Formats: sequence, structure tokens, C-alpha cells
Amino acid sequence: MKKCALHNLGCKVNSYETQAMQQMLETEGYRIVEFGKEPADVYIINTCSVTNIADRKSRQMIHKARKLNPDAVIVATGCYVEAAGEQVDDDVDVIIGNNEKSRLADILNGYFENVQECSTHEKISDAGNFDRMIMTRPSEHTRAYVKIQDGCNRFCTYCIIPYVRGRIRSRDKEDIRQEIEQLAASGCKEVVLTGIHLSSYGLDSNPNATSLIDIIEMVNGIEGVERIRLGSLEPLIVTEDFVKKLSKLRKICPHFHLSLQSGCDATLKRMNRRYTADEFCGCVNILRKYFDKPAITTDVIVGFPGETQEEFETTKAFLTKIRFYELHVFKYSRRKGTAADRMPEQVSEDIKTLRSNELLALDEELSAEYRRGYIGKTVSVLTEETVSIDGKEYMTGFTDTYVKTAIPLDGIAEVRANSIVKVRIDKLMGKDLVIGVAEN
Repeated sequence: MKKCALHNLGCKVNSYETQAMQQMLETEGYRIVEFGKEPADVYIINTCSVTNIADRKSRQMIHKARKLNPDAVIVATGCYVEAAGEQVDDDVDVIIGNNEKSRLADILNGYFENVQECSTHEKISDAGNFDRMIMTRPSEHTRAYVKIQDGCNRFCTYCIIPYVRGRIRSRDKEDIRQEIEQLAASGCKEVVLTGIHLSSYGLDSNPNATSLIDIIEMVNGIEGVERIRLGSLEPLIVTEDFVKKLSKLRKICPHFHLSLQSGCDATLKRMNRRYTADEFCGCVNILRKYFDKPAITTDVIVGFPGETQEEFETTKAFLTKIRFYELHVFKYSRRKGTAADRMPEQVSEDIKTLRSNELLALDEELSAEYRRGYIGKTVSVLTEETVSIDGKEYMTGFTDTYVKTAIPLDGIAEVRANSIVKVRIDKLMGKDLVIGVAEN
């Protein structure tokens, strides 16, 4: 029995694909071992290329795998592989393109039969069909990410992803249903619908794809699923009609990640983001009209080419005005092959760091403010695991708005993992936790 270790870098879509590849290999008779804990016969690195740092980490993990076992077969797949093309590291034995991951087991079998270098790397832009992978059980017992879409047609000027993931492709509705029904039957209570550009679901030529709201409504009707969470959304999908339909679904979590990137119109235009700050604000207002205090999170890039101090201050003022629950702050990273890489007025790393630190401080302030609003209230928490904090045992889990909650285990009520329990919130703990007591 061959031993295999997998390592994932990057986004939730990559994470889903890594988990699906692991289950695929288990079915083929491979024994899965933890990366770095014991030598493996096969190492699979699912790489990322969203930033230069991601590229470097991908190369580092490939080299680490080779050092862990010089005789092992090293498989590299993912976005770094697509971006690097023929320049992929010499340590790699098998190269698998982004739209070939579902063929992993067959590709490995072919490699072992021929014992030679193997590559399925083709131009991802030529891929026309959704690469079907399936999970029969979640890696996290309570929550499962389900990939329903791949690719992106937006071509934001800073982003390499359309070049390494290809054009939009939607997964068949019935295929999605079957996977989620299996996950629910295995005990999974929460499903997170994810994709490279989730809002584009159904906008390609797949005749069996419908629309994103149709998929959400379908999942809402699957027995055993208690919560539906959505991955990152493009702001302009948030229309009155879309949100009104969402608000009627009992299982939808009022936790929405709207990708902003900048609160300054001039910067947004250079980024090719296709909306204005006012339009983004209108989307937030629609969500708050139909949901009571929804958790709204976002991404922000600082130091984009040409971003002046005035433009940065405009963005900071916009973030303060919206009162997000969380900010995911990124320093602009140049990506060869993108339009932004060729733009003049590149911002220095020192200035990027200063601006990033300012927004990270704002994030702590806004997050604490949002979580503080739960003190004294009773909320539903989906429990996950027992942890020790300052020598005391707690059961932790998340509210439907994705506020991490710790429940003392010395209380009256018995609390088990993978249960939805009512919790009265008493106080904040640290920068990302609230503490509450389970109610009978």
C-alpha cells in the first residue's frame, strides 16, 4: 500500500479540491499520512499563485517534499503550475493542470506503469467543461465546502486568476444536489457554496446550469442541511430581487463576503472593478434592509499602483462608514502578465506596510464593535470542537454570522460537538472570540 501526503495552499476552492483528491486516493487504496510527519511514497502539492509570496510558498513546499523523501513521486497541481508553465521546478515528477485534478488517480497509475515524467499541463484557457470532483464526507465534521463554479471572466488588472483558472464554468445542478445529499447523510450540518467567481454561476454556456439563487433554493430544501453559507460574492449580484429571495430561505446564514478591494472610485477604475463605492454601499444597504444586522466582510488591497495618500484616506473613510464585521487586508502584489504590473507609480513596500497596519487596526476596532453587539443576546451556535483556553475547557463553534463562540464546559447544559445550541453571550475574549453560556 503506497503512502501519500497532500499539502494545500491558497483559497477555499483549492482546499475543496485537495480534500476531494485525498478521498479519491483513499478509494484507490492509498494510505494518507500527514505531510512531514512520516515519509510518503507520493507527495501532492496543490499550489497557489495569487501573489508572489504564494508562488514562493508553492516552490518551498515542493522542495520540502523532495527533502522529506528523495525517492518519492512529487506531484504539483494548481495555479502556480499553470502560471509557471514549462518553468515548473525540476523536483516535480508529475504536473497536473487545474482542469485535470479529477484524473489524479489515473494519471498516477499511468506514471507508475511507465515510471517516467508525466505531464497533463495544457492551456487552462482551453478548458470548456467543469472538472467534476466529489466529496462523500466533509473533512470538517460540521461544515463542508462545495465547489459549484470555476474560472473567471472579469480580468481585474491586478489578478492572475483568469489566466490560471480559465473562463467561467458551472457545475450541473443535479451533480451539486447529489454531493450535498451525501454530505448531509454523513452528518454535515453546514454547507458553504464556493467557486473562483461564485457570482458567475450559470452565466456560461452549460445547458444544465441555472442561476445561483436557484442553486441556493435547491440546497435549502435538502434534508439534513441546517445552514447554507455563501463564498465571496461580486457586489453587483446583490440586487433587491436576489436578496429578497435569499431572505425567505430559513437556512441561509446572514454572513456575506462582498469583495470591495478599494473604497476610492479612481482606484476601482484602475483595478477594472466595474462598480463605484456608492454602488457598493447600495448593495450593503439592500442586505441590511432584508437581514437584521448581517455580518458583512470584505477584501481590501492597499498600495495599488498610483494609490495616493488621498485615495487611501478615501478608502479608509469608506470602510469606517460601512462598519464591516471583518476586513481582509492585502498589500498589492505585482503579478507578471497582469495589466497592473505594467502600470506606472508603483507604491513602495514601506508605504504598503504603513497603510496595511492602519487598516488592520481599523479591522480590530470594527470586529470588536460588531461582536460587542451580541453581549446579552441569545444566539444559535453550531458547535465544532473542545479547546483549552487559559486552563479551562470550552466547546467552540460559530454563530450563523460566523462569530466564533466559546462555551464553558462546566455549565449546567451538556454540549456536544456538531450540535446547534442556544447560547447567551456574556463577554468578548481576545480579538476574535465571544464567551457564552449554553441554555437548557
